Amino acid sequence: MKHPVHLTAHLPARLPALLAAAACVLSFGAAVPGVAHASQQLASSKACLSCHGVDKKLIGPAFKDVKAKYAGKKDGQPHMVQSILKGSNGQWGAMPMPANAVSEAEANTLAKWILSL
Repeated sequence: MKHPVHLTAHLPARLPALLAAAACVLSFGAAVPGVAHASQQLASSKACLSCHGVDKKLIGPAFKDVKAKYAGKKDGQPHMVQSILKGSNGQWGAMPMPANAVSEAEANTLAKWILSL
């Protein structure tokens, strides 16, 4: 009878792969329905959805249009966070976006959610 190899003997060699897998899972949290739903609830509670539709333009651009403009850009998410926090003018037409009563963490959550749509 062979003796089983203890699992922890191979842990140091596999640790980088396990950490990379965990980072991937965590970075795609917005793709998880519960996380996406919570982010959409945040957008609703902060009145973002009063001016922005997910799929269609209301007063401001549709969130999917915002995603199309900023996805893949190095400064896309940070720019979105600043626009959410401080407002913007002239980026999407004549109607300015007012500053919003959100924390920086909430602005980051909203920007990540929009980019995940």
